[in-house]
Formats: sequence, structure tokens, C-alpha cells
Amino acid sequence: MSKRYSDTAEYVTKRGFYEAVVEDGADIIFVVDYFGNILYHNPSVREALGYPPKSLIDRNFFDHILPDSKEEFQNQFEQCISEPYVDNIEFKFLKSDGTYSYLEFNSVNLNHKEGIDGLILDCRDINQRKKDAEELLRAQKAKERFMANMSHEIRTPINGIAGMITLLAETDISEEQKKYINAIKTSTDNLKVIINDILDISIIESGKLKFEKIGFNIRHQLESILDTFLHQTKEKGIYLKYDVADELDIVVLGDPVRLYQVLINLISNAFKFTYKGGIQVNVSCTSKAGNELIATFEVIDTGIGIAEEKLETIFESFSQADESVTRRYGGTGLGLAISKQLVELQNGTIKVSSSENNGTRFTFSIPYTVGKDKDLVIEKEQINESEQEFESLESVKILLVEDNEINRMYAANILKKWNCQFDIAENGYIATEKLKKEPYDLILMDIQMPIMDGMEATKVIRQNFPSPLNKIPIIALTANVLKGDPEKYTKAGMNGHLSKPFLPKSLYNIILEHTTDSKSVKVLEKEQSFDSVENQIIDLSFLKKMSNDDHDFIKELVISFIESTPELIAEMKDHYKNQQWNELSSTAHKVKPAVKLMGLIDMHELAKQLESISPESDKSSIEAIINEFSEYYEIAKKELEEELKNYG
Repeated sequence: MSKRYSDTAEYVTKRGFYEAVVEDGADIIFVVDYFGNILYHNPSVREALGYPPKSLIDRNFFDHILPDSKEEFQNQFEQCISEPYVDNIEFKFLKSDGTYSYLEFNSVNLNHKEGIDGLILDCRDINQRKKDAEELLRAQKAKERFMANMSHEIRTPINGIAGMITLLAETDISEEQKKYINAIKTSTDNLKVIINDILDISIIESGKLKFEKIGFNIRHQLESILDTFLHQTKEKGIYLKYDVADELDIVVLGDPVRLYQVLINLISNAFKFTYKGGIQVNVSCTSKAGNELIATFEVIDTGIGIAEEKLETIFESFSQADESVTRRYGGTGLGLAISKQLVELQNGTIKVSSSENNGTRFTFSIPYTVGKDKDLVIEKEQINESEQEFESLESVKILLVEDNEINRMYAANILKKWNCQFDIAENGYIATEKLKKEPYDLILMDIQMPIMDGMEATKVIRQNFPSPLNKIPIIALTANVLKGDPEKYTKAGMNGHLSKPFLPKSLYNIILEHTTDSKSVKVLEKEQSFDSVENQIIDLSFLKKMSNDDHDFIKELVISFIESTPELIAEMKDHYKNQQWNELSSTAHKVKPAVKLMGLIDMHELAKQLESISPESDKSSIEAIINEFSEYYEIAKKELEEELKNYG
């Protein structure tokens, strides 16, 4: 049977272990029984907490714990009673002056060795550590706010310049003026690269960078990158060649955007330092096991090379082979550092070999999973690359909310070309006042504005305006591109976002997507393009236009859609049944591009609704939406099978 309270006190007074260690030690030592009664404390309590020697004996330890955290502390105390040793228990203890001090203790259970119902609490003052942690958190938040503000403040004038250049290039200008415009455009593009580098390194260092795992083709990705360098190649008189192993001409699962970023950095770097000869890009499969492979990329140039002593630091942030490089060639010295981190965060490796005047070879490897054709993602911007003819938007009324004059001029000029009715507001407050007097079909809302910003104005409209004004579609026009921003806009009540500088076609598409009149335009186009049954729901006109009516290509995509969609519908039903809302949203996102390619407008709208599902959403109508999506598929399948008969 365990010894009781009086025996514990006797044990403390008789044992001499504390004379040399406990009494003179810097740590704060308490001995308490299992009820929290203080049996002993050493003199360090005076210096740390302000209590005279022995003044806390016979008081209860729990009475000195911060009230808000007492319940949690008692639970941790119970753990100490049940285990022989527990460490790093943090709490706030009441000082003699009425304030609270952060302490942390390690607990030694006397019952496990001495058979006594008591604990030795070896405490340390951690106030400085807490202050340091809070300061670090404040600094991190301040840095994030600074990066967001810097992104906006720098991008806003640059986006204005880029927009006005676009408009100016469409006017009648001389060849000499075209040269000046191209020079301005080049300088603007260089500034954007520098800003993106700074933002990317900030996001990477904060640990917030997320990687996609979607289907793409490495060869197609590389070809699209090299196409952007064709003009530079001719202008500089150097060659740009590539070779991709046949075994990599497949669909792989990974992050194509981050691969694009690494290759752009390395190839741009090679162009910067190569004046004769050229650049060779090789891609090979250096390992394959089951569905996993490692793709290895080489970017080899015949440029000026890098001195051996500089190779060790070439991947460090803000480091370049020579201080004069920045002055002569531009850049931030961040491109290679970003590339290295992007590769390594994907469990890859990167290295460099070079010598002065003999060129440079960058080699990096990234592991990928082998995918299937149905995993191939066709991004919205890629789909819309073909020439687009803009219909009149004269029946659409828009409120443009933008504080920057140049950006207002750019957007207004575009809207005028489409005969769109629009009003302008310089900030969120003016926008809410205009909305009280005039109804609009859509609001294009800048984010950072004086007096009332875009997010605040959106919340006012959603919460304070009567129906149907509180349901008007609001699109964020934003120069901010930090990860997480789109989620903030959605949470504030916005229906979508458009990054500045935006292309006219991107603005046109988002207006069509979110206005009632846009649906009538779409329906009109769909009815005019039907070449079979009058009431069919499919519309392959866009697919035909995009592929130049390539029958083999169309047939392949249609068959893939028919075969893969049932599996995705089954996945959505399983996710609904298991309440896996994020997975359901992801599956809906995956099926959306294919549905759009088939011209299935109603199915696309249903997929969008499912894509917007989150753990906080109202789940009452989800099953009905999935069933409706499935019913539409069955109708579409029959129509597509009939359509396939025309393709042999």
C-alpha cells in the first residue's frame, strides 16, 4: 500500500538529496502530492516568481494556474500521476505581483521508485522562449503581409503598363514605334520575372508551397516551353535542340507547372550566357519500377561557362557567378535557388558541371508516376488558345470597381469593344452606393483599394443588401498571386477571380460564365453549331475547331470520355457515401475539362457545383446533383456513340 501525505512530507524533510542540487540549483523545484498540494519548493521560487522561501508550502498548485488553462493542466497532471516520467508540460503560474509567468516542467513520479504518492516537478522559466516564438510568428505574418502588399503595389503599375501596351499595339503605328513598344514590353516582362522570383522564394521558404499530381505529357510540356524561345533563337543566331526518349512520350502524374518553371529558369539561364553554338535539352528515363519512374533532364549550353570555385554557391539565393552578372545580364540571382528547391521538394536531385569558356550542363531528376490517357488534364487556358470571336455583350451591365486609372482605362476599353454597358467605381464604398441605385449583372472588383477594399465591399453586399442584389456575381480582379488568396476571396463571398494583367479572352469567358445573358449567348452558339439531332445535348463544335476537325483525335477523345466517365461518377458516389468532401471536389475538378470539351454545358455547371463542395458546405443537395450528372452522362453517351458512327 502506498505511503500517505504525512509520510511524503517526512520523506522530503529527511532526504538530503536537495541540499547540494535542489536548494542551490537554478531550476524551480516543486514537490507536490497527487492532489496538487505543495510539500516543498526550493529558493529559486523567490527569484523567478517573487515568493519568499517556504511561503507556498501547504498551498495548492492548481490555485496558481491560469484559470483559462486549468482544466487542460489538470488533464496533463493526471498523466504525470499515471506515468513514471513526463516531460515538457507548459503552463502559466501566478506570480506574487499578480501576473502570470510561462513555466515548463519535467515530472518524476516518486511512487514508481519510492512508493510515495507524490511528484517532483522540475520547472524552467520559458518566458523568453515564448517571447521569441511570438516575435518570430509576428515577423512571419509581417513578412507575408509585406509580400502581399508588395505584390499588389508593384504589380498594379506594371499590369497597367502591360495593358496599355496591348491596347497601343492594336492602333496604327509605325515600324519605329513598334520597336519602342517591344522594348517597353521586354522591360515589363523582365520586371515580372524578378517579382515572381521574389514571391516564389518567399512562398517556398514559408513551407506553404503545394504540388499538384495531375496528368501531363513531358514531351508536349517541353515543346510548349521551347516554342517560347523561337524568336530569341533566331535573333541570337544560336540553335535550340531537344531529344525526349520514346519511353517518356506517355502521360505521367506530377506537377507540370513546377516542371515548366524549372525548365524555363534553366533554359533562360542558358540563353543569357550563350552567344555561339546553342542549347541542347535531353530527357531520358533513368529508372523505372512498376508504375514509378525517374525522368532525368539535361540542359546543355555552349556558353561562357562558370568558374570551378563558383559552382559550390551557384544554387544559393541571390548568388550569381560574378557580381557584374546582375548588371550585365539582369535577374535576381534567385532562379537557380528556386529551381533547386522546386526539384528537391519533389524528391528530386539537381547538379551542375561547367568550366569557363566551355559551356555548362545542368542535370536534374524528378520521380513521376505513370498515368493513363484519362488522367490527362487540358487546362482552361490551353483549351481557349484558338482564335476566339467575341459576341456582343450589349445586354450585360457591369460595375467595374478599380482604383488605378490605367487599369480602369484598360478594362473599360475592352468592355467598350463588346458594347457592354458599364459603370465605374474608384473604391468599394462608391461601389456599394452605386449598387443601391442601379442593378448590375456582374461586379468586377479590385481587391486592394482605399476607403473600402474589395473583400470588405463584397461582405457588405452579401450581408447587408436585399435579395437579389446580395446574390450578384462578384469577380475579384487582383494583382495578388500568393497561394491561398483565391480561398480568401471565396470565403469573402466572391464567385471567382481574374489575375491581372488579364487577356481580353479571359475577361470575356468569365463574364460569360457568370451572367444570365452569357447563357443565352452560349445556347445560341450551341444551337447554330448542331449538325445532328435538334435537341441533342452534346456540342463538338469547339473540339472540331480546336483539332482542325481531326477525326482520329476527336474519336480518341470521345471514346476516352465514354469509357472513363462512369468510373469518375462511381468515385463521386463513393466519396459522397463516405463523406469525403475534398476528394469529391477533386474528382469533379478532374471531370470538368472533358465535359467542357464535349460541349456539355449543363453537366459542366453540375461539375462546378460539386467542385465547390467543402466540409463547411450544405450537403443536402449533393446526392441529387450527382444523380443528375449521371443521368446527363447516359444521354450524352448515346449521342456520342451515334456521333462516332460518322468517324468510321
